[in-house]
Amino acid sequence: MSKQTILGRVTQLAKANINALLDQAEDPQKMLDQLIRDYTNNIAEAEQAVAATIGNLRLMEQDHKEDVEAAAEWGGKALAASRKADELRGAGSVVEADKFDNLAKVALGRQLQSEQEAKTAEPTIASQTEVVDKLRTGLDQMKAKLSELKAKRDELVARAKSAQAQNRMMDAVKNIDVLDPTSELSRFEDKVRREEAKALGKQELAASSLDAQFEQLDGLGDSAEIEARLAALKTGA
Repeated sequence: MSKQTILGRVTQLAKANINALLDQAEDPQKMLDQLIRDYTNNIAEAEQAVAATIGNLRLMEQDHKEDVEAAAEWGGKALAASRKADELRGAGSVVEADKFDNLAKVALGRQLQSEQEAKTAEPTIASQTEVVDKLRTGLDQMKAKLSELKAKRDELVARAKSAQAQNRMMDAVKNIDVLDPTSELSRFEDKVRREEAKALGKQELAASSLDAQFEQLDGLGDSAEIEARLAALKTGA
């Protein structure tokens, strides 16, 4: 997978409109689960690609640093050889002086080569640095988008469970109709009323029996009074 392809995919996924996707989905939860899997996989692939890109960039930076250091080192050697040549020439050793001047030229050639290599690498390093920055930004956006997806999924699942619970409750309430004579509640109420009526009947029965007993006692009292009065008549009292 090329870096441009990775950057394109990261940018596309990071800009995805979740709400628009949800509006088009027949089953939003399944779509979110699939999106989460896709984002997770793409993030893992992008992280590997970004890591490889950063690794290549660091190698180029290291090579550039070595070229800059080599250029400085060869410059120092050229300066030292040139001074030695001037010293020898001043002492009359022309042949030896020329020898050191030639060494200085070799060192300057190496310095020039190192500088050119360092300069040639700089545009590539700058370009790769820009790509890495964009990939990192895209990755951060994708991770934020993944968190958003997970939050949406959790919210949707919670709302679905709440709606299911409400529907179950409403179905249960709908099945309980206190005005329905065939409902369990109505049958229980009828049973209670029959028991209450039976108790009332027993109370009335007990009360009528007690009244009859008292009436019987009253009747016995009247008979005793009559017998007493008859006895008084007979005795002339």
